[in-house]
This record gives sequence, structure tokens and C-alpha cells, in this order.
Amino acid sequence: MSTISFDDFLKVDIRVGRIVRAEPYPEARKPACKLWVDFGPVLGEKKSSAQITRHYTPEDLIGRQVLAVVNFPPRQIGRFMSEVLVLGVPDEDGEVVLVGPDIEVPSGGRLY
Repeated sequence: MSTISFDDFLKVDIRVGRIVRAEPYPEARKPACKLWVDFGPVLGEKKSSAQITRHYTPEDLIGRQVLAVVNFPPRQIGRFMSEVLVLGVPDEDGEVVLVGPDIEVPSGGRLY
């Protein structure tokens, strides 16, 4: 594992947002969902593609708060432009489990 400085860590802008829309993404190479995440009045709504179909359905995702990296450049995922990277950790089978606050917080808040 390599080390980074605290200044390097501060360059990664991780914010909390609320999933306001979610759809299956059957055209993706691996099973995925298209997400629209609201990061509040400053950043607004951003899109993401996430391989989270093992534990979540689109209906389950609406209203959920998640953490995401918001300052990576947009990335084309098939025909969908992913603007943020929603964060998760692998379960014992390597399937993604989303990361988010366990208490309601204002959208757009930054992780420090």
C-alpha cells in the first residue's frame, strides 16, 4: 500500500448526495444501474453508472444518501456519461455495498 499526504487526500472531493432517480442499465458490459444523484444547490444533480445490482434494485435506491467523488473528469460508460464516482466497499463475495452516512445529513456536505 502506498502512502499519500494529507494535502493529496484533500484534492479528492467526496460529497454526500441523495439518489433521486435510478434505472437499470442493461446495455452496460457488467450489470449496472444508472443513477442521478442530487448534491444540493451548489453542485446540483450529477449522473453515475454503478455496478450495484447484486444488493440493490433501482426502486431501493431512491432517497438513499451516498458518498461520491465529484471532482473526477466525466467518463463515458457505453452511451451514458458518468459524472461522479459513487463509493462502495466489497462484501465477502466482492459485490459492491454503497457507502453513506448512517444519520441524515445535508446534501453536498464534504467528507473530511
